[in-house]
Amino acid sequence: MLVGLSDQLARIMESVFEAYLGPDSVLASAVGQAVGSGEPEDIPRRNTDVWVLGKKYNAIQELELIRRDIQSRLWCTYRHGFSPLGEVQLTTDKGWGCMLRCGQMVLAQALIDLHLGRDWFWTPDCRDATYLKIVNRFEDVRNSFYSIHQIAQMGESQNKAVGEWLGPNTVAQILKKLVRFDDWSSLAIHVAMDSTVVLDDVYASCREGGSWKPLLLIIPLRLGITDINPLYVPALKRCLELDSSCGMIGGRPNQALYFLGYVDDEVLYLDPHTTQRTGAVAQKTAAAEQDYDETYHQKHAARLNFSAMDPSLAVCFLCKTSDSFESLLTKFKEEVLSLCSPALFEISQTRAVDWDTTEDIDWPTMPDIDWPAGTSDSDSFAIVEESGRDSDAGCSGASGSGKKPSESAVI
Repeated sequence: MLVGLSDQLARIMESVFEAYLGPDSVLASAVGQAVGSGEPEDIPRRNTDVWVLGKKYNAIQELELIRRDIQSRLWCTYRHGFSPLGEVQLTTDKGWGCMLRCGQMVLAQALIDLHLGRDWFWTPDCRDATYLKIVNRFEDVRNSFYSIHQIAQMGESQNKAVGEWLGPNTVAQILKKLVRFDDWSSLAIHVAMDSTVVLDDVYASCREGGSWKPLLLIIPLRLGITDINPLYVPALKRCLELDSSCGMIGGRPNQALYFLGYVDDEVLYLDPHTTQRTGAVAQKTAAAEQDYDETYHQKHAARLNFSAMDPSLAVCFLCKTSDSFESLLTKFKEEVLSLCSPALFEISQTRAVDWDTTEDIDWPTMPDIDWPAGTSDSDSFAIVEESGRDSDAGCSGASGSGKKPSESAVI
């Protein structure tokens, strides 16, 4: 009887979210309209360069290759019907989880690049064991390493309530903690505080017994007050051109988006604001598992003018080796930081005297804005404690002030 009551309450809560937030996704509706009228409007039909995670394409000659590349990224979206989460027993993250989903997409891209290579392409028939290990890690079940449960409840352990709106800095800090429990991924995450990459801190994170642990470098930035300062756009474009790019966690005001490339003056993004059912890819042997795998892939990116981006974002890079990190530093100094003044961010050998150490700090110095009223290798993993697609328009968020790594609260 209690189980039935719990299920009924979960369905009621899900209905409340649906009624409050209305129909889904700007991306899904835009693509749907485009498909209904002919060819999708994802890539402009003109002779121009398109950059996707460090790769350059021609918009006309390589259109299908661009789409294959975008489709090979993991598309993490709102889900409904997962096991109840938090004290309020949420069974959907619709309306609050889009920044968490963008964090998943950046991390998934780092793992795909690290373990499968940047030239790897996904197909509906793919049953590659390494790919399955990666996608299984993002399924929304309690024992998956990077499920919505693990991310949300890791935040809860640090006084970030389940369902609370987070910014890119906070999500990066959560992922930094979670990745430590995943030995197979063999990845370290360093979050550069105060718009400064401190080399001593990076080396401390990645050098273990004389060897280098692959690094996902996340640099949270604040590039304006309410609007992005246009002087930073050339540097952001150059970041997306670098071969180590894992994209950017950011969004437009009030909505989190995963930026993975650009064309001319428009940034390309994957939008998490589509609500899909919860399921399992598992080993992808059953037809239902094959179908569910396809919900993690979106062939058509959407476009947004750089000027419409929220000024709170995080640029992300993967350095597989020590040499690749040193090469990235050289490119930063010669090709990125010289493009604007003040520079996009700073590089320092040592930490400033008055900074807290990385071990003393769990969360960014600037708090979130307070808004008004599996697979076999992961079966034993359980940090958290017990406690179909449709389309999602609005999410709430806002911008702070100053060029520093504070956050917009976006969902």
